[in-house]
Amino acid sequence: MLKKIHTDKAPAAIGPYSQGVIAGGFLFASGQIPIDPATGEIHGGDIAAQAEQVMKNIGALLEAAGTDYQNVVKTSCFLADMGDFAAFNEVYAKYFTEKPARSCVAVKTLPKNVLCEVEVIAAV
Repeated sequence: MLKKIHTDKAPAAIGPYSQGVIAGGFLFASGQIPIDPATGEIHGGDIAAQAEQVMKNIGALLEAAGTDYQNVVKTSCFLADMGDFAAFNEVYAKYFTEKPARSCVAVKTLPKNVLCEVEVIAAV
């Protein structure tokens, strides 16, 4: 059975998808971009500020699913510019202290022209 996750503490979906779905004991969270859920606006002009907002949004989804950063088993990270890799990693490392498996790639364009997007899979 699938359980849809929704929280007002993370941005609402901007398309035909759920914020997250729990299946088989895992949360599959949709990619998070640096939207401030209170305003609906992009937060931050540089990679560090945008990454911080992304991590806050992920934290809200994890909390809504009854789990936390320590239970994340896999992340997929998307950067608009691989030149931001080191600065992104500084923020990322503060949150993902258990060092889950990860992919990190540069992409041509992200939604709303943000600098980063992160999706997670976590045990619940």
